[in-house]
Amino acid sequence: MRKEISRYLILAMVITLATVYGLTIYLMYRETSTLVRENIIQEADYIAEALNIAGEDYLRQLDQGLVNARVTLISKDGEVLYDTEKDEFTFENHLDRPEIRQALRTGRGTDIRRSTSIGEEMYYCAVLLKDGNVVRISKASGTALSNALLLLPPIVLIGVVMILLGAFMTGFSVRRLIRPINLLDLNEPLKNDVYEELTPLLQRIDKQNREKKAVDDMRTEFSANVSHELKTPLTSISGYAEIMKNGLVRPEDTVRFSEKIYREARRMIRLIDDIIRLSRLDEGIRSEPDQIIDLHDLAAEVVADLETNASTNGISLYQTGIHCRVRGDRQTLYELLYNLADNAIKYNHSGGSVEIDTEYTRGQSIIRVIDTGIGIPEDQKDRIFERFYRVDKSHSRATGGTGLGLSIVKHGVMAHNGQIQVDSALGRGTTMTVTFDGV
Repeated sequence: MRKEISRYLILAMVITLATVYGLTIYLMYRETSTLVRENIIQEADYIAEALNIAGEDYLRQLDQGLVNARVTLISKDGEVLYDTEKDEFTFENHLDRPEIRQALRTGRGTDIRRSTSIGEEMYYCAVLLKDGNVVRISKASGTALSNALLLLPPIVLIGVVMILLGAFMTGFSVRRLIRPINLLDLNEPLKNDVYEELTPLLQRIDKQNREKKAVDDMRTEFSANVSHELKTPLTSISGYAEIMKNGLVRPEDTVRFSEKIYREARRMIRLIDDIIRLSRLDEGIRSEPDQIIDLHDLAAEVVADLETNASTNGISLYQTGIHCRVRGDRQTLYELLYNLADNAIKYNHSGGSVEIDTEYTRGQSIIRVIDTGIGIPEDQKDRIFERFYRVDKSHSRATGGTGLGLSIVKHGVMAHNGQIQVDSALGRGTTMTVTFDGV
């Protein structure tokens, strides 16, 4: 991490310096170019005034190299009368030159163009003399660029020194910056005295630590509960089987002992089946591909399957509501609704009732399981979906419950992006409301 930060900081510094230096050279070039153009105009005015006063005698001084620009004297017909430099283009007619035409018309003319004689960009300034001739001064634009580039070596040297100094300071600063982070106590993140900017990160780490601990505690508790729940029926089966093996059972009691062994074995099978269902739901494994499910029809199927059980316990089980549909795994939705209705029957009074109602409103499919049972204490509502948690442990064991039914319900609802709400009061029954996105 330290190397990455250092590398990015140095790279940012180099890019910044290069950008600043490039802009500096460009601005200096523009400024120098402006100065060169102004100097040419001033020099042209000076030479024109000297020619107006001294005449062509002044041109002999120019031949002695007193001027650092090219000077050309042109007649009003465009003929070159004098030039400080002689080349094949010197004596061409100059009447078509823009600066000459402008000078003859207004008294002064300027232009910037590429010279065909020397092959580079030139600045031109022409001034009309009193005798009708035109004097023109020209200078290469490379003068401006060369002046700007004169500062490049010291600028580069300063840049190198700044990069070396910056690299040293970056390394020093990054080490000091990273040191508190390397010393963080991630087991107790909120106790670290470190940068304020890291507080949200440390809060998330603390939250993850607490969630991880809660999951670990839940797994430990789950393992202990599974061991206990399996040990109880296994102990019963082992005890009954040992008595029968030792011939201590009278022939007329054999059927009764066999029924107890069978009942405890069935209890273990239900427990293992529920554990497998929970594991599959935890892993997001669907029993079937998603399809459109009519909750009203599904409720009718659950009512038919639990009708005998409800009648045996003296419970009135019936269905109300309208057709409403959801998209999901039919087997999981069936188990969800079956567990809710089965619990409503188990934790009810003889002569009580269980109603399964379906509703569609505002784009949502809703199913309610309403019972007149023993109810749930207010302080236990948040715990009823925990694995192996029982509100009435003695009643649950008497009815053969595994303590995993509502956990399966909760995971089934989550698997379908639904919500479940519990309305209950002790001794006044319970209403379980499950809401899904309708289709």
